[in-house]
Amino acid sequence: MSKKLLLGDEALALGAIHAGLSGVYAYPGTPSTEITEFIQAHPLAAERGIHSRWCTNEKTAMEAALGMSYAGKRALVCMKHVGMNVCADAFVNAAVTGVNGGVVVVAADDPSMHSSQNEQDSRFYAGFAMTPVFEPSNQQEAYDMMADAFAFSEKVGLPVVMRMVTRLAHSRAAVSVADRAGDPNALHLSEDRGWVLLPAIARRQYVKLIEKQQVLEADSAASAYNRVEKTDGATLSVVACGIAYNYVKEALSRGSVKANLFKLSQYPVSAQMAQTLTSIGGKILVVEDGQPVVERQLAGMLPDSCTILGRLTGNLPRTGELTPDNVAAALGVVMPQGLPASEVLSPRPPQLCTGCGHRDVYAALNKVMEDYPAGRVFGDIGCYTLGALPPFKTLASCVDMGASITMAKGAADAGVFPAVAVIGDSTFTHSGMTGLLDAANENTPITVILSDNLTTAMTGGQDSAGTSKFEAICVALGVPAEHVKVVVPLPANMEEITRILREEIEYQGVSVIIPRRECMQTLRRHKAQKK
Repeated sequence: MSKKLLLGDEALALGAIHAGLSGVYAYPGTPSTEITEFIQAHPLAAERGIHSRWCTNEKTAMEAALGMSYAGKRALVCMKHVGMNVCADAFVNAAVTGVNGGVVVVAADDPSMHSSQNEQDSRFYAGFAMTPVFEPSNQQEAYDMMADAFAFSEKVGLPVVMRMVTRLAHSRAAVSVADRAGDPNALHLSEDRGWVLLPAIARRQYVKLIEKQQVLEADSAASAYNRVEKTDGATLSVVACGIAYNYVKEALSRGSVKANLFKLSQYPVSAQMAQTLTSIGGKILVVEDGQPVVERQLAGMLPDSCTILGRLTGNLPRTGELTPDNVAAALGVVMPQGLPASEVLSPRPPQLCTGCGHRDVYAALNKVMEDYPAGRVFGDIGCYTLGALPPFKTLASCVDMGASITMAKGAADAGVFPAVAVIGDSTFTHSGMTGLLDAANENTPITVILSDNLTTAMTGGQDSAGTSKFEAICVALGVPAEHVKVVVPLPANMEEITRILREEIEYQGVSVIIPRRECMQTLRRHKAQKK
């Protein structure tokens, strides 16, 4: 074994490579992006030909991983938590088809919404699909769990969810790693007819899925990642899930509180854990980052003699991520006070980069929209979402990937004029194209601004799936070629851009304007590489 200093994301990625990975399928999204990037840059991945190209969206990623699994090879799927919504159809059905080669689905949750629209907890998806969950408590477990998760996936014939949270994904620690990596599985095509989800077959497969739940629970009860640390004289039991285990251990080490500690890192919650908690009785504090998943489960499993505390009871905050301080407060432990807030530095809201082409797009759009006070501009997910903030304050909405076009269409259907959509190049191919097809099919009078900076900029500059294809895609979807216009967003071109905007807004049908200029960050990077 050797030691490496790794992010949680990197430890997980290296664990997957060392577990005999054959392909990673992902769409970039914080805090999951670094997993795929690490695999793309790793020499062993290149040597073995591990597939690591970015996918168009999370649904295509999940489906491609199932295809690799069907061939008998191990596949990793990576996304942030809201990506689980996009891949849900394939993910839920994957539990019914089962898997051949191991499939691990990494869902990187973002408590406190550092870079997300919600605090969705991916453990709900796993429970809904009835699949097992591994939730590492530290970087070492993130590495170690990958081999176990792939092996368990193949043992039970189910995809395994690996749940990460932002704080673990983006913090570093020393990790002991194997000096020799395991070899990828040999090609072994599935002969199981369970992959064909015709109703008659699906009903049989669903019965098998139900029967597997006993195996999942038994394995969870015996898991080395779940353990009980009893303390003599303790009057409190603490169930600590994933990263929460570290916060609880730190708080208990600083105070005089005695507690029995139940570490939970593999799901489902077992009846054995419930029985042990029942036998101890008294108060039970559930500490979990995200939503009160385990707290709700235990409330339905334990008798009234057990008092369950946690996020639902107000002992821990109902929203936001856990911190050492709020966990300590829930345990009645006083933590040392940190430094006071600075009186010199003040918070700065995020802004578009100086020189960013999106700035020129919003400057032109705001100028034109002054003539249309009843009009609305519908936004989307990306760097350009910052157009909702000062100094631009252009956008009326930002809901989910691709929603700008369909919301603009719905508003236009309701009589809003003009209805303008602003969407980025990567988001357009992710889930904006279908909305544009809807608009083209009805020739809805909306103007779509497809702001193309030649990359997936918000997550660090990954490849964008539609680069150099957007004009052809829009025409193929039914937008008249004469109403697909390309402009270069620069102050010198402001007169041309505003003129085209006015013309296309007044056109009573669907039109697309493509402002195209490379992202400033990738431009600097490319110039440095040339030097």
